[in-house]
Amino acid sequence: MKTSLKNWILAVRPWSFPASTMPVILTISYVFYKQYFIAAEINWWFGLMALIGVMFLHAGGNLISDYYDFKNQVDRKESFGSERLLVQGVFQPRTYTRYGLILIAIGSVIGLLLTYHTGAALLWIGLTGVLGALCYSFLKARALGDLLIFILYGPMIGLGTAYVLTSQLMWEVLLLNVPVAMLVVNILHANNTRDIKHDAEARIKSQAMLLGITGSKIQYVVLALGAYLMIILMNVLGMIHPITLITLISLPIAIRNIKLMMKATTETLELIKDLDGMSAQLVMIFSMLFTVLNVIAYFL
Repeated sequence: MKTSLKNWILAVRPWSFPASTMPVILTISYVFYKQYFIAAEINWWFGLMALIGVMFLHAGGNLISDYYDFKNQVDRKESFGSERLLVQGVFQPRTYTRYGLILIAIGSVIGLLLTYHTGAALLWIGLTGVLGALCYSFLKARALGDLLIFILYGPMIGLGTAYVLTSQLMWEVLLLNVPVAMLVVNILHANNTRDIKHDAEARIKSQAMLLGITGSKIQYVVLALGAYLMIILMNVLGMIHPITLITLISLPIAIRNIKLMMKATTETLELIKDLDGMSAQLVMIFSMLFTVLNVIAYFL
């Protein structure tokens, strides 16, 4: 089959990019809000470079993950999936691995350039991201995928972004990005819950498999609602401006997703076949609201 430009783009699953880019954008907005309290020169261009680098790492990680899912028969003709280009024979497996490694290499080069201009602390943060992109499938098969995504796609990306902007480790951004991380994990968790049967046949153990359908529903609800509780908590702590409570207007979208998740049973997992995409949509809306409100708070 012809590998068109569209297929090359679809292969990296661009719909999933909010999971990695939103923590960067949110952290930039927070640094903007706090800039008068930061005893350092802020380089906004480095923030843009971090955004681009994270996107390359994420795209490459998606390709490597899809390759291993195909190789280990997690992705098969009868299984669900957003992009099935390997299953359909659009790409050869070796093409996926080369494509993924090239993108990860580009992201790594950007990270090394930022390390040179900021400091060595970025090296271990970036190395964690690279290893996460390469080892995600291995950890997912051992029920550690949710934990890895929670650590990387929120707190660690936020910490690295704040560091390239200020050359300082701003530890509060770890907490800042926890609500985003909770919602990002739900993208993966919705996917893994949908694939419980097929993952069992492939002999891997995702966290959704260990929890079962009921436990998976509970986790999805806790993470979805927990993100909003974190916004309230950070306001109580005085860490963010009260105007950020307007982020709660996105709660009906979370409730919509929760209601869909609650309908799923072992026999009707196809009902949540699109819930990962819907969860990614919530990440983008929630994060963009939070981001814009941080910027507005600076002027208040």
